Amino acid sequence: MTDRTPGSGLAAVSSALLAMSRHLEVRDVLKTIVASARELLDAEYAALGVPDDHGGFAQFVVDGVSDAQWKAIGPLPRQHGILAAMLHGARAERLPDVREDPRFEGWPDAHPDMADFLGLPIRDGDETIGALFLANKTGPGPEGGPGFTEEDEELLGILAQHAAIALTNARLYERSRELTIAEERSRLAHELHDAVSQKLFSLRLTAQAAAALVDRDPARAKGELQQVAALAAEAADELRAAVVELRPAALDEDGLVNTLRTHIQVLDRAHTARVTFDSCGVRALPAAQEEAMLRVAQEALHNALRHSGADLVAVSLVRRGQGALLSVTDNGKGFQPRSVRRAGRHLGLVSMRDRAGGVGGRLTVHSAPGKGTTIEMEVPGG
Repeated sequence: MTDRTPGSGLAAVSSALLAMSRHLEVRDVLKTIVASARELLDAEYAALGVPDDHGGFAQFVVDGVSDAQWKAIGPLPRQHGILAAMLHGARAERLPDVREDPRFEGWPDAHPDMADFLGLPIRDGDETIGALFLANKTGPGPEGGPGFTEEDEELLGILAQHAAIALTNARLYERSRELTIAEERSRLAHELHDAVSQKLFSLRLTAQAAAALVDRDPARAKGELQQVAALAAEAADELRAAVVELRPAALDEDGLVNTLRTHIQVLDRAHTARVTFDSCGVRALPAAQEEAMLRVAQEALHNALRHSGADLVAVSLVRRGQGALLSVTDNGKGFQPRSVRRAGRHLGLVSMRDRAGGVGGRLTVHSAPGKGTTIEMEVPGG
C-alpha cells in the first residue's frame, strides 16, 4: 500500500479538479490534467494524447520531460502498441514493466527509459477522446516495492472521468469562441460596409454637384472637386481598415493592448462619434482572460456606438494588481440601472457577465438616464 492517507488523497484530488476547472483553453486543460496526474500519483513521467483521425495525435502533452529532451525525441508518436491498446480499449493498463509487454515496440533514441506503467483511456460516453498514462512510480508501490497500485488505478480513473468533463467543456468553449469571432467579424463587416457606403454616396452627390457647376461657376466646381478628393481618400481609408480589421484578432502575436488599439482606431474612422483608447502598465494576461476582455470591449463598444447616441466613447485598459481593469465609457443617453435585468439581453450584458465570470473576473455597469454609461471588467491575471 502507499503512504497516502484517505484525507490527503481526497485533498489532492480536490486540488487537481479545481485546477482543471480554472482553465478554458484546451491546451491549458491538457497540461493541467497531466501535471495533476503526475503529482497525484507520484510518477516520474506523465503524458496525455488526443487522437486524430489519421492514426496519429492531434495533441500530445508531457510532464517530467524537459523541452530539450522532448525536442530530441522527435515527431509525435503514432497510435500503436500500448497507446493503441488504451485508445481502442475501455480498460486501464497497469504493468510492472512496460518493456516486457508483448505490445511494446521500443522507444526513440532520446526517449527516457520507463518501466512500471499505468495508463487508461479518457472517454466521453462511447468516444475515446484521449489517453492518459504515467510511468516510473517514485513512491512505494505494491507491498512496498516499485510500481503502481490498485489505489493508484482507482484514483487515476476518478481523475480521468473529470478530465473528460473538463476537456469536453474546453472544446465547447473554443467552439463557442470561434462562432463568436465569426459573428463579430460579420457584424464589423456590416458596420464598415455602412460607413464606406455613406462616404461613397456623399462622394457621388458631390461629384454631381461639381459637374453641374463646372460651366457656370468654375470656382465653386473646383471646391466641390476638392471635396470629392477628400471623400475618396476617406473611403479608401475605410476600405484599408476593413481589410486589417477583418483578419482574425492577433492576440497571440500583438497582445491585448495593440489588438484593442487597432480595433478602436478602425471604429473611430468608421463612426461619427469620437472613439479613444488609453492604456497604462498592463502586463500580459492568461490567454483566456485577454480573449474575454477583447470580446467584452467589442460588445460594449457596439452598444455605445449603435444604441447610446454618444458622440464620445473612451476606452481605457490599466493594470490592477496582477490583473487589469477595462473601462468603456460613453456620454450617451444612459439607462436606469434598476431596469438592467430587462435591458440586459438587449445590451448583451448577460453574455458580457458570463465572459467575465468565466475567466474569474467581474463586470460592473454604471449608468443613469442622461448621464451616459460606463462598463468595467476586471480580471485577476495569472
